This record gives sequence, structure tokens and C-alpha cells, in this order.
Amino acid sequence: MKTAYVAVYETLADWEIGHLAVELRTGRFTGVPWSVVTVGESLEPVVTMGGMRVVPDVTIADVEPDAGDLLVLAGSVQWDAGGGEAFAKLAAQFLDAGVPVAAICGATAGLARAGLLDERKHTSAAKEYLQATGYQGGDEYVDARAVVDGDLITAGPDSPVQFARAVLQRLALADERKLEAYEGVFHRADATAYPALVG
Repeated sequence: MKTAYVAVYETLADWEIGHLAVELRTGRFTGVPWSVVTVGESLEPVVTMGGMRVVPDVTIADVEPDAGDLLVLAGSVQWDAGGGEAFAKLAAQFLDAGVPVAAICGATAGLARAGLLDERKHTSAAKEYLQATGYQGGDEYVDARAVVDGDLITAGPDSPVQFARAVLQRLALADERKLEAYEGVFHRADATAYPALVG
């Protein structure tokens, strides 16, 4: 079974990665369930922005990119406060190993500060948001709901469904017809797309 490591930290923006985590863990539309493993800086519980208490399965020190197939980074207050450096370093290790990294909202700012967006196409909440980090990747910014560039998937906070779709696409877990149906059902509330999603 393939493994998705999901970083967890105080004020994790739960809604940003909810769609993706469910589709990976259940495989309900892809037919391929994954193991979802939460990663903390320690094994101490964290409280998400929505008030849910999460006890990490493992710590950063326990994680080797070769043992996983994806790293997921959600937004949180820590990224905007200039924190998250340990997780940005972990992302760098995953990217260096050719293992996909999916970052949404504030996590993109953390990756920007770490120099990981300087030479990769990416998106975020807004171009100005990332420019405030002082990063050098402004020319690589794409004004889109989600962007895939090689092993990096990025999205802004308003695009959790597009984020999930982009990751499922990068992982080759669904074809274009099913991905379009997925966005149709969960973003556009298009009931006519449901048969293609479950078919």
C-alpha cells in the first residue's frame, strides 16, 4: 500500500486538505486506498484550526522520503509567522528524492522562503502573498486554482477540491474524465457528473 505523509501542526487548516485525505485513504473513486500517516515535529497532540485534536503517528525524524509516496502540507498560522522550517526542509528532501510534495495556502509561503519555488511553476493565495516572503520565484507564479510542476503540486486556500484533483492527477490515480467529474460533483455541485465519478 502506498503512503501519504500528512504534516500536522498547531492551527492546521483542516478544510484545505480534507478532500485529498479522504480520497487517498478510502480510494472510493480511484479504487486504490492509500495509507495516510500524520507527521508532527513531536508526538504531542496538535489542535487544528477547526478545533480537532490530532495525535501524530510519527515524527519528522522517523520519516524517510524513500518510504513514502507523497508529502502533504496544509496552511496554518505557523507559516505566516515565519515558522514551519522543519517541514520545509522535509519537503526539500522529498523533492530531492523525486517524491511528490503537495502544498496549499500558507505552506506555499514556507516553501517559498526555503527557495523551493524559485525554479518551479506554482500558485498560492496571491502573487503578492508570496512576494512578501522575499522569494525569487515570481516569474514562475501561475494564476490558477492548482498547479502541477513535476513533483510539486500547489494551490491557494480557496481551492481544496482543485488541490485534491491536481494531486490525484499527478499520482495517476484517475483519468481526466473522472477528475473532471470529481470537480463537477464537489466544486460545481453538478449531480449529472456523479455517474462518471463512480463508474
